[in-house]
Amino acid sequence: MMNFLVKTLANAGALAVAVWLLDKITLTGDSTGKEIGTLILVALIFGVVNLLVKPFVKLLSLPLLILTLGLFTLVVNALMLLLTSWLADQVDLSFHVDGFWTAVLGALIISVVSWALNVVLPDGD
Repeated sequence: MMNFLVKTLANAGALAVAVWLLDKITLTGDSTGKEIGTLILVALIFGVVNLLVKPFVKLLSLPLLILTLGLFTLVVNALMLLLTSWLADQVDLSFHVDGFWTAVLGALIISVVSWALNVVLPDGD
């Protein structure tokens, strides 16, 4: 349970950095508390998408992953971020990613920041 909490907080932090760095990834709220709550809920959605959908998409795109020596993973990550944005919109969360190339850059930022936070934050095991 602690590992899940740490990964969710790392995702929330990585999403916050992407929102802060990129103008076309938006998170709005009436107050800071509401924005933090929205960020945590979006991080949960992002975690579920990465857990359930991403392995299936990676399996289907295996030939492209091999052909591009893994660089197609950036595209898969961008698609997961766009799916997270769409799902957040469906449940009335104020998180939006505007465009594919913004999603690619956002996914790259989220991957790097999430990796760094997972290195720094304690592991629940």
